[in-house]
Amino acid sequence: MQTSFRSVIVIGVAVLLGAGIAWAGSAGSTAAGPLSLFAVAVVAAFLIQWIIFVPSWLARTERFYDLTGGISYLAITVFLLLANPGRGAAAWVLGVMVVLWSVRLALFLFTRVLRAGGDGRFDDIKQRPVRLLQTWTLQGLWITATAGTAWSVLSDPSGRGIDAWLVIGAMIWVVGLGVEAAADAQKRAFAAREENQGRYITSGLWAISRHPNYLGEIVLWIGVAIAAVPSLHGAAWGLLVSPVFVTLLLTKVSGVPLLERRAEARWGGDPAYRAYVDATPILVPAVGRKGAWAAGEEAAA
Repeated sequence: MQTSFRSVIVIGVAVLLGAGIAWAGSAGSTAAGPLSLFAVAVVAAFLIQWIIFVPSWLARTERFYDLTGGISYLAITVFLLLANPGRGAAAWVLGVMVVLWSVRLALFLFTRVLRAGGDGRFDDIKQRPVRLLQTWTLQGLWITATAGTAWSVLSDPSGRGIDAWLVIGAMIWVVGLGVEAAADAQKRAFAAREENQGRYITSGLWAISRHPNYLGEIVLWIGVAIAAVPSLHGAAWGLLVSPVFVTLLLTKVSGVPLLERRAEARWGGDPAYRAYVDATPILVPAVGRKGAWAAGEEAAA
């Protein structure tokens, strides 16, 4: 009961934060009836998750979670492009950036779940309806918070064209996407080799960062935020929280902490793994912090 109550609180907070983002992003957005086009996109992001939650709960499955997230980015981006009569070249560029990223990531995560037969993170969650609803709702917030800067450009009625902000942001996005895609491909190829079963990857990008895929994810959203700057007005400047949100979530909540704990539990007693951890930065090559992720793990080592 206590867990369910906490989940209800989290769901409420996530919806309120989504409403705040919708309000902020409406500044300078094309109107769409009583709402702004930006606000319609936020509502759609949450509604899609809640709709797919129903069959997912009935089937007790998480297989469509990542795929739904990717499809949400794709569908909402295409909707904004088609619904905004004042779109300019900048909107098309940002639209292509989001579509390419979302399609690649959704297919990668979905095929990974199919190969693995499921996502272990959901073993307990999918048995609890309120907790599962919380997870789907947080995905709606994740989509809204990360894509907000891109949506500000896609709903911009000014007909904005190509400018220096867009070019610089797109170049940074290309670097980030390249790092993320390369890291994922390297890990997939490593895991596919029978002799590597039960081992951890330390080659390629993984030799200079313990989580290069997350580094690429953070960098590409920084690029999107930079590209969006000229389309931000008034409260919409708050949308620049996007790369900060991504960074905090991946490094403090669901990304790095979870994987580091799993790795520590599995290989923490292996001297070779300890040497890899001590020599390889957690995230940023060359300048990032090395060593165990948490102080408690360092003490245990």
